[in-house]
Amino acid sequence: MGPLRIARGADRTLEIGRIRPMSSENGPSTPVRRRLVVRGRVQGVFFRDSVRQAAENEGVAGYAVNRDDGSVEVVLEGAPEAVASVAGYARRGPSSARVDEVEESEEAPEGLSGFETR
Repeated sequence: MGPLRIARGADRTLEIGRIRPMSSENGPSTPVRRRLVVRGRVQGVFFRDSVRQAAENEGVAGYAVNRDDGSVEVVLEGAPEAVASVAGYARRGPSSARVDEVEESEEAPEGLSGFETR
């Protein structure tokens, strides 16, 4: 299955990524958790909802929240490949965003389910 494309007006589409299963041929992947703080023009530009769509498409749990300093905090939990895919998308953001810097850290998974924007 190819990338999911979401219409974004008459002349643009948003490519989210490929749907990936949470398990591999060798059994289920051990979940990972990543926290990203994304800086740049990332508020008011569909950033959080775009990350939510990418996460849901990849089967990744977590949340995205605007911070008072103008950055967006993103927490991702799921299969390593799926989390890496969504983190890669967050490093680029939607076409209306400008990502200047991403601070990323690894954390212990908490067993989150679903993805929400806060």
